[in-house]
Amino acid sequence: MDYKPYSPEWHRKRYLKEALDKYFDDYVDVETIREDIYDILHSRASDAYEEYNRVNKLAESLS
Repeated sequence: MDYKPYSPEWHRKRYLKEALDKYFDDYVDVETIREDIYDILHSRASDAYEEYNRVNKLAESLS
């Protein structure tokens, strides 16, 4: 998908491409790339879940 040059979407895609290119340029094993992506997603989900729990706890205490 092509985005308008210099738009936020264009920059996100460029950063992602540069990161993947670095993995491939360094001949990183595909399994390592997969594990790194999984670790990033897991960390993000874990942080979001912790935030949800804090907000939920506050909401319950206000009830």
